[in-house]
Amino acid sequence: MPAAPAPALVWFRDDLRLADNPALTHAIASGRPVLALFVFDDGDAGQRRRGAASRWWLAQSLRQLARAIAAKGGRLILRSGAASHVVPGVAGEVGARLVTWNRRYEAAAMAVDAGIKTALTADHVVAESFSAALLREPSTVKSRAGQPMQVFTPFWRAHQAKGEPRAALPEPVRISGFAGAIASEDLDDWGLEPRSPDWAAGFGAAWQPGEAGARARLLAFLDNGLASYAETRDRPDLAATSRLSPHLRFGEISAVQIWHAARLAAELHQPPGLPKFLSEVGWREFAYHLLYHRPDLARENVRKRFDGFAWTNDPAHLLAWQRGLTGYPLVDAGMRELWRTGWMHNRVRMVAASFLVKHLKTDWRAGEAWFWDTLVDADPANNAASWQWVAGSSADAAPFFRIFNPMAQAQTFDPAGDYVRRWVPELAGLPAGAIHQPWTAAAADLAQAGVTLGVTYPRPIVDHARAREQALAAFAELEDVEHVD
Repeated sequence: MPAAPAPALVWFRDDLRLADNPALTHAIASGRPVLALFVFDDGDAGQRRRGAASRWWLAQSLRQLARAIAAKGGRLILRSGAASHVVPGVAGEVGARLVTWNRRYEAAAMAVDAGIKTALTADHVVAESFSAALLREPSTVKSRAGQPMQVFTPFWRAHQAKGEPRAALPEPVRISGFAGAIASEDLDDWGLEPRSPDWAAGFGAAWQPGEAGARARLLAFLDNGLASYAETRDRPDLAATSRLSPHLRFGEISAVQIWHAARLAAELHQPPGLPKFLSEVGWREFAYHLLYHRPDLARENVRKRFDGFAWTNDPAHLLAWQRGLTGYPLVDAGMRELWRTGWMHNRVRMVAASFLVKHLKTDWRAGEAWFWDTLVDADPANNAASWQWVAGSSADAAPFFRIFNPMAQAQTFDPAGDYVRRWVPELAGLPAGAIHQPWTAAAADLAQAGVTLGVTYPRPIVDHARAREQALAAFAELEDVEHVD
């Protein structure tokens, strides 16, 4: 009886899906039995340790992936430890002659991948990697001079000039699973989910992690949100955004799938919101372009003049911001939405980030770290690029003197106060004209709403006008050093 062919090992990472998964498709096409592997190597070899909210999502997503693979005839193996040892080790255990994975773009992760490819090749194992996370590789979009792009608009123009992205790959009909004995760790032993206290208790009602949840979220958005996206995307009081970001973060759906699905919807219905929606996909591409060329994006100012900024870094101010107790209702609503659901509306993210950096003069890296820990969509490229954009410290950024007025932003984008009422319920009884700046409310309105400033809801921890003046003064004192590597 002929021996069974040596298996192919598919190493899953931030690509927790079966459809449009080039590494999986290639392994299946090889005709070999397929063994799926996920390695929990958190913080290994200089890689950034996942935030707490990301760990919660990862646990849910891995359960869904394991079920999906099993339904196709395969099996997902879980191992923990340094991937540089685990991947070649598992390949040796099962006698794999082919190992595939989809690429990552953080410098430390790329270094790990390169080392593993070298080790496998030395053992006469074929190791192949594929482009799966982005519309196109971040190294392929360049300026006319052949240099990395620094500004989003010309980047996106150059990106689109290269034509349509590749076609999405279909979901495999069946996975011919590896029949040999192989040990797998218990997901529960990794401690990814909080127990006591269970601060993620509200996450389950807000999200459906996994590939099926991602697909359902996309279809719902295309049916109900895409047409009005350009007009309503900045309204946190409305369900007007796709909320696909955590699904993209974990690769439960790909940018290619989203792109083609949105384009197909446009052909059928001509939704006016399509260009703006695709440009948001483009911003993610740009963020990864920046990260690819600037591995220290989450740690170092792109504009070196900001190295000399006089941050105040008041711990009490940072804590009030984190807890949603700044006395500015829109900021507080966003921070509480973040804590309760692991997500925050993008318009409110910008306002909350601007408030921390400019009103409170707190280093943007403190905010980036908090979002990294509390966002279910904490993305290594988007998170850092967006914080530097708000701070004004990136090459393509809002100028520092653009300081969001939290009251004006609230009145424009939450006109009836419904968003604030949902997340800051102690202010729910105030009329729309007062809810965004309760310190100006009439005493009778405060009393009727049961609001006692400084007791049931804090007074503003800083005065908007004075904080703005101080931020601008600190910016004016920076040395005029505009060197951008």
